[in-house]
Amino acid sequence: MFTDDLFSTRKSTTEEAIKNQTDVALIHAQQLFSTKAKHSNTVFSPASISAALTLAASGPFDSLASKKILSFLGSSSVEELNAVFSVVFADHSANGGPKISSVNGVWIEQSLPIDDSSFKVLFEKTFKATFDRVDFRSKAEELRLELNTWASNHTNGLIKDLLPHGSITEETDVVYGNALYFKGQWKKPFDKSYTRDGEFHLVDGTSVSVPFMSSNKNQYIKAYVGLTYDGFKVLRIPYRQSHGDTDRISPYRQGGDDTNRGFSMYFYLPDKKDGLDDLLTTLASTSGFLDSHVPIEKVLVNKFRIPKFKIADGLSGEDLGFSGMPLHHKACIDIDEEGAEAAAATFTGFDGGCFAPPKMIDFVADHPFLFLISEDTTGTVLFVGQIFDPSQQSS
Repeated sequence: MFTDDLFSTRKSTTEEAIKNQTDVALIHAQQLFSTKAKHSNTVFSPASISAALTLAASGPFDSLASKKILSFLGSSSVEELNAVFSVVFADHSANGGPKISSVNGVWIEQSLPIDDSSFKVLFEKTFKATFDRVDFRSKAEELRLELNTWASNHTNGLIKDLLPHGSITEETDVVYGNALYFKGQWKKPFDKSYTRDGEFHLVDGTSVSVPFMSSNKNQYIKAYVGLTYDGFKVLRIPYRQSHGDTDRISPYRQGGDDTNRGFSMYFYLPDKKDGLDDLLTTLASTSGFLDSHVPIEKVLVNKFRIPKFKIADGLSGEDLGFSGMPLHHKACIDIDEEGAEAAAATFTGFDGGCFAPPKMIDFVADHPFLFLISEDTTGTVLFVGQIFDPSQQSS
């Protein structure tokens, strides 16, 4: 039986691991957004990448690769990585919450001499992963197509052709995969009759006309004035959870338990139209930044507009500064008046005054901004992206 002190210690350890994972996710985001995706629309899933790499770190092969994975993910052990994700990925769609699924898979060359029984238990029981021995030696191309179908099936058809031709060969020994799917409705949907075209300002000084969603309801917004860093605003839009949901930020972030998990989308809007690069640098270099900048109270809104957008992108491990092993990743997101649908898949392997009226806050996302989807209870980041031109749609 656990004592209260032991339970508290284990919970505290998990909290710290989760916070550390969030910090690392932002570092990887800044790396990607300042290089391959500089000043362009992009999205990726730190959660999916971490899940696939956690499987690889737990596998029966290269211990040096495992050390590189732990270093890349900023973790001290595989057990710590697994603890982070074991508290997040639960499907809340039955009680009105978002549909979310995270599916893992491991495919190992059948001729390799490994202990099937022990690793089958490890992957199936600990990581809830499909475990298959396959014939990479003579059926590499057939298996590549099967893996792509696996990724597509587990992302509602949104992630297609993740593994390019030639990525699976007769020399492949093992492939680890994760497929992540999210679909949530806003707690308070936007009225489509309020959607209007407007100007979105680009970093080159020009602008494009795109549809903006709007609302006259109070919103979870907090403005941060320029002190040690440039000013910016944070908007949180909660997803519908269940009947009686109070929209509250619970758990680790405010010292509560983890029984009332929720999901929200966050928008980080710099005051300056060309301020996103500096804001990203601040996010990536300040430990605990996200947890210390969470709007928890609704405020009156004045001007309030958010562009609709749909983007998709793919990346490799090198794009994130990871060269431990081949890594293929794709992600996509689509937001509109009803809510958001997002998916990702990853494959890796070897080869004022008391009575003064409250100040109204504007939130007009008409210039480049950052967005993310996270789990409110733990703060775990599922998707991160940036929008520089919402008129550029991709699928």
